Amino acid sequence: MSQTFTYTEEELVALLKSNDKRAFEYLYDNYAGALYAVILKKIEDTILAEDVLQEVFVKIWNNFSTYDTSKGRLFTWMLNISRNLAIDTLRSKSFKKQSKIQNSEKAVDYVSNNINEDEKFDALGIRNQLNRLSQEHKRIMNMAYFEGFTQDEISKQLGIPLGTIKTRMRAAILELKKILQP
Repeated sequence: MSQTFTYTEEELVALLKSNDKRAFEYLYDNYAGALYAVILKKIEDTILAEDVLQEVFVKIWNNFSTYDTSKGRLFTWMLNISRNLAIDTLRSKSFKKQSKIQNSEKAVDYVSNNINEDEKFDALGIRNQLNRLSQEHKRIMNMAYFEGFTQDEISKQLGIPLGTIKTRMRAAILELKKILQP
């Protein structure tokens, strides 16, 4: 919207206190950029910063009657609202949860993009730890976890009773647990 007129701060405040929509449009057109920059500096996410900016202007509109000219300039008051809402957003549970989700997704992408095919199924280094097991435990665990055999298939493949396979697998898991604990 092209502005061919300007308001003094006093005129703007008086119009805003009377809920003048054109004055509010003027306020947005002339101050949104500066407030957005302050929010973006805190939040560092353009989409979220835009959402916070929208909340800032809703709060300004809804609470303009609380603005007191004797306590500071209009821009300073709006700046404080912007900064406080940005900080509140960063502290919110939903922001923290979303950040954790995004960080987890980045970690998964990093792991999957930076390891070769054999290592994709062994991102925790379990294959190396299996080498510390006895030969019979190591063989069963490799077949079950890296070759995709079921316990029944392992039993048939090795010609060992199913109960023995289950017992050895349980023993191997307990042994691995001891190895992996600090």
